[in-house]
Amino acid sequence: MTAASATIPVGASVCLENFGWHYPGRQNPSLAGVDAQIGAGERVLLLGPSGAGKSTLLQALAGVEQDPDGQSRSGELTVDGADPRDARGAVGFMHQDPETQVVLSRIGDDVAFGLENLAVPREQIWPRVHEALDRVGLHLPLEHSTTALSGGQKQRLALAGVMAMRPRLLLLDEPTASVDHEGAVELCRAVSRAVRQDGTTLVVVEHRVALWEPVVHRVIVLDDNGSVAFDGPTRETLHDARKLLQAQGTWVPDWVPTTRPPAHRRAVEVDAAAEGPDGGDECPRGAGTARSGRDRPPHAAGSPAPRDGAVLLSARELGVSRIQPSRRVVARERRRARRSWRRGETLEAPARRVVDFPPAAEHITLDVRAGRALAVTGPNGAGKSTLALTLAGLLVPVRGTVRASAVLADDAPPDPGLWDGSELISRVGTVFQHPEHQFLRSTVREELEFGPEQLRRHSERSKPRRDVTADDARVADLLRRLRLEDLAGANPFTLSGGQKRRLSVATVLAAAPAVVILDEPTFGQDARTWKELVDLLAEEMDRGTAVVAVTHDRDLMTALDAEEVGLGS
Repeated sequence: MTAASATIPVGASVCLENFGWHYPGRQNPSLAGVDAQIGAGERVLLLGPSGAGKSTLLQALAGVEQDPDGQSRSGELTVDGADPRDARGAVGFMHQDPETQVVLSRIGDDVAFGLENLAVPREQIWPRVHEALDRVGLHLPLEHSTTALSGGQKQRLALAGVMAMRPRLLLLDEPTASVDHEGAVELCRAVSRAVRQDGTTLVVVEHRVALWEPVVHRVIVLDDNGSVAFDGPTRETLHDARKLLQAQGTWVPDWVPTTRPPAHRRAVEVDAAAEGPDGGDECPRGAGTARSGRDRPPHAAGSPAPRDGAVLLSARELGVSRIQPSRRVVARERRRARRSWRRGETLEAPARRVVDFPPAAEHITLDVRAGRALAVTGPNGAGKSTLALTLAGLLVPVRGTVRASAVLADDAPPDPGLWDGSELISRVGTVFQHPEHQFLRSTVREELEFGPEQLRRHSERSKPRRDVTADDARVADLLRRLRLEDLAGANPFTLSGGQKRRLSVATVLAAAPAVVILDEPTFGQDARTWKELVDLLAEEMDRGTAVVAVTHDRDLMTALDAEEVGLGS
């Protein structure tokens, strides 16, 4: 039965027999000896630790895996008895990165693209487009530009494009990762309604179990080696596998890993405990000792560490826009502004008055403080990522100002938008929403070494010179802490989504900037790697690093004791 059929489609069946996958250059296989039968219309939640091969399995089921020499794949995998590569019209696949699925410039055309390729009759296409967009809650005009969408909105668009095709097998890889909580609940309900109405077989990968527990019939749990550890009905399997799932880092309901609180939070807790109910000064057993800013070692940027809580970056009445002047205009205005700064004239943001661009968010006033965390929250499309890139000096404000303190700016202009690459790297490090956008080298280790190498190159004449041994030790520690040691020689683009995210965070931390700006830093992380990321960020804060996180992760905000800046819809 084709997707163009007017009758309700029947879900596809899946058969895996001793199926495995081994990427070239990897020491261990991603999947090993997977055996499973998924019946037509079943709804399955696929769980396992980050890097266990979940995304690889979905790609194989979708028939889009890359195996040019025929050496990676082993065993058997079929969809309705056929090789998935010959059944793509029957399979709908939503990738971890929705950017890879946006192909046309307007959202209506983008959703219609798959239907046109399946030769769906014209009179059926636009009703399906409207229905799919409504199901995922993307209420925008059909002519709305896809380039103007936020990451979460692109995730909804990708899901709409897949659902519009009414596949017999629907594969979803972290479908709610970049969506706020309310939107995630809405998307789960939309998927649940769609697969029930259409009889679709569903396989979904998601770290947060509570979202999908009411939707699925069955749970398959992969172990660290990419083999099936548990397989059975949802409630029973989650109960039987709970200890393994927690050990793996799966986000089972009503559980959050214990993390290391930042020093300023520990100091408050220690002081409160020391006073005791009667005002005594006894320190509780096992309580940590928080170091003050005076005790903290100098920051890696080379200048003394700022006082704990001191303002490093400030925004006043800031308006930010995704639409920017041309690169030529920005470069010209930056040169002009830097010349004015050298002459001691009043500093204006580059290209501020070239065009009055429509703001994604405005009237933003905030302070980024040493040793503290700031969380930027709000619904998809509120301008969170645009604000982050503007604070980092990578986008031009449409109004208002961003200013660095004298301690942070040092011998550079106070406007981060005027800094060049060598000035930015030790001052502000940015983790983009999509990790692939910042990968430059062919191996994981080389990616981590890139930042320190650039700092050494730009500080060859400075005294004292950067310690190569210390840089190498930091890279090795990041590889270990973020569970990337075994992947040090792998190509960054072959990593799983969660591994790419950890690598993108690590590449910024390797250069030890004074301010770290992270866009959805916990995206795609199991609870183990989430804990390591949180502990690592807390340690950075203890060194005096300021952390700015664009996030929907309330657990992250609590763990870092983050101040919240909420942007409206």
